[in-house]
Amino acid sequence: MVNLLYGLLAIGFTIVSYLIAVKVHRKFGLPFTVPVLISTVIIVTVLLLFHIPYETYMVGGHWINELLGPAVVALAYPLYVQRKLLKDLLGTILIGTTVGAIVGVTTGILLAKWAGFEEVIILSLAPKSVTTPVAMVIAQAEGGAFALAAVFVMIAGIGGAILSSIVFKLFNIEHDLGRGVGLGCASHAIGTARALESSALQGSVSSIAMVMSAVIVSIITPGLVTVLL
Repeated sequence: MVNLLYGLLAIGFTIVSYLIAVKVHRKFGLPFTVPVLISTVIIVTVLLLFHIPYETYMVGGHWINELLGPAVVALAYPLYVQRKLLKDLLGTILIGTTVGAIVGVTTGILLAKWAGFEEVIILSLAPKSVTTPVAMVIAQAEGGAFALAAVFVMIAGIGGAILSSIVFKLFNIEHDLGRGVGLGCASHAIGTARALESSALQGSVSSIAMVMSAVIVSIITPGLVTVLL
């Protein structure tokens, strides 16, 4: 009964935090006010202020986490709607995703190496731009820490959602194809959610790029780690 109460409170608190974050983002519309970042800050702040253990919050948070599966499946709908156009653009998306995957892994390894980080951190950082389950498996297989990999994936996702509009404006990237590939490659599911806010086509392209990137990164990471470390 107590766990049920904790669970309901955690779910309600999470929903309210996200709704507040959405209102803040709609009011200011700034890159650093994306709902996923604001709601995360609210939740973490409240847990720290009231000394609420993470395990207690996750009694309900676990139920929300289970919705990730249906959410991913729901991405198939915009893919279906845009299927004809995406079929024509498949080659272009594949090339863009491959380049993005190589750049993402390479820069992660080299920048961390030049910064003097330990090898376990570098290996955990390498697959940062793919979805969490895939990144954790890749990192662990290469000798990294799967928990660190999950943290880096979250940073990459939120960072991409925050900075994408700035990068697009800076490099004059206006087409939904380019934006979708960039977000899918660099920021996985969080980036895809951000892309869907812009247009169905951009979200569909990002979904494909996210899946392709996970496969490509799984293949190229061992070789790049061997060469660059």
